[in-house]
Amino acid sequence: MYYHFSEDPSIICFHPRPHPSHPSLAPVVWAIDQEKSPLYFFPRDCPRIGFGRSAKTTPEDTARFMGYSDASMIIAAESAWYQRIKEAKLYKYTFPPNPFVCWDHGAGYYVCHETVTPLSVEPMGDLLDCLTQANVELRLTPSLKPLHDSLLDSTMQFSMIRLRNARL
Repeated sequence: MYYHFSEDPSIICFHPRPHPSHPSLAPVVWAIDQEKSPLYFFPRDCPRIGFGRSAKTTPEDTARFMGYSDASMIIAAESAWYQRIKEAKLYKYTFPPNPFVCWDHGAGYYVCHETVTPLSVEPMGDLLDCLTQANVELRLTPSLKPLHDSLLDSTMQFSMIRLRNARL
């Protein structure tokens, strides 16, 4: 199964749309796999950076970025967003695996070129609890810039979302 997360509980079907960060890509419906879905347990516009180990991650980068954490993923968000994260009402839309195709395996992104009707929609409840249940470590920081700059030159698997809204 693949998922889409939204603050709108009334979406009947998802139509392909152009993506502002990928203007050369044909319009698509975006979805995320189960493993990477915690990256979207946030209000839509919340800037955040998720990162974790991959097969290419060096022991030095693991120690530097993960420290003593045994979380499956670490997600950093700006401290200024804490209250909005805590109060957000988010809904999980579930899609069938077909007709989605993998767009970026490392990021867990899947795309579909046709309109998709979700199988279900359900409220997420407490997002901080959802992150905890998903074995994710949440880090709050005044600015994402130091982490952003450090991860670019690392061997960590990372995803940077909505940074246009960050205090970079």
